[in-house]
Formats: sequence, C-alpha cells, structure tokens
Amino acid sequence: MKYTFLILSLLLIPSFAGIAYGHTVDAVGEYRVEIGWMNEPVVSGETNALELYVNPLIPCPDISIPLECANSQEFQNGIEGLRKLLKIQFVYDKTQTITLPLVDDHDIPGKYYAFITPTVSGYFQANLIGKILDTPVNLSMHPPPIAERSYIEFPELSDLALTEVIDDNAKLVERINSLENTVKNLENSNNQMQNEIDVNDIWATGIGIIALIIAIIALVKIRKN
Repeated sequence: MKYTFLILSLLLIPSFAGIAYGHTVDAVGEYRVEIGWMNEPVVSGETNALELYVNPLIPCPDISIPLECANSQEFQNGIEGLRKLLKIQFVYDKTQTITLPLVDDHDIPGKYYAFITPTVSGYFQANLIGKILDTPVNLSMHPPPIAERSYIEFPELSDLALTEVIDDNAKLVERINSLENTVKNLENSNNQMQNEIDVNDIWATGIGIIALIIAIIALVKIRKN
C-alpha cells in the first residue's frame, strides 16, 4: 500500500509542477522559441512579465517534427537585437487584445520581457508577431494559466483601500439619508406652522368682523336715541 502511494505521488507531482511552472516551447523555421512567466505562480492583480527566449534550433536527425525537436533542447546561444523586430499580442477570451513591446534582459542575450498586469484569472493566448532576423513570425503560444489572487491571500483580502472606500461610501449614504429626513421634518414643521398661522388669521378676521358689526349696531342705537 505504501509503495502504491509513493508511485502515485511521483507520477502526480511532476504533472502539477508542469502546469504551474512550465514554459511553452515551439519552433519557427530555424529558431527555437520559449515563453513563460517571470514570477510563478502568476496571479491576477499583480504586475508580472512574459519571458521570451529565442535561440537557434539545432537540427534533430532522429526527430522529424520541429516542435518535438525544439522541446528536446534547452535555451542556449540566444539571439540578440529582436526588441524592435518582435512583439507579443496578449489575447483574453478571443475578444480582448493588447500588444506588448519587448524589453531586453541585459544579462542574458536572447532573453526578453513583456510586462503586464493581468486583472483576471484564466487562460490567455500569446501571439508572437514580427520576425526573427529575416524569418517572418506569426505564432500562437499558450503560457501557463493565471490563478485567482485570493489563491495566495491570507488571512483576508489585502486591498484595504477598496474596503475603506466602500465603508466611506456607506457612511456617506447614511449621512445623506439623515439629512433628507431632517429636511423632511423641517418641511413638515413649516407646513404645520403655516397651517396654524392660517387658522389664527381666520379667527382674527372673524373676531374683527363681529366687533365691527357690534360697533355699527351700537352707533345706530345711539343715533335713534
């Protein structure tokens, strides 16, 4: 039982490592190209960079498929001077694209970077466009997928600024509602006071009319006498 578990572990571990940390290799004419992420595992919301390696493809007499030949080799004798000749088109969901310029690695000839901050997780496509010296290039490659940022966050989301903004907005809404209620109360009090003033005016007018009538009657009686 123990040996069975050990064998399964040895089989599974390389598979997971390949998914998380593998680079993609392909061949273009007489050249070998390799692409991957600078920082792995790559997560959404963090600035990272695609690494591009370009070097001559050594002929493989026993391997007829160029892709398999390229995969059987390692990066060496990198080709310089491709920064202005090549670009990487980053594609998400087949509908959103961005073209990324290349930056030289000053320590490793033939190694280049394309910096980007992926905002969502998932699988992306990287199209290598341009030319390697005199060889035209239009190659689609698939770097390892991008993981959700929460994958490495502990114990809670690190975006405290966003949380503070949400809290401030909630407090602002409460204050606005409180002000609206205060204004409504003032309006109701004003209407009530206006109604009371109107009633008092009516009573005062009525009393004045009655007093005027009494005065007229009294004046008429005095004249008769």
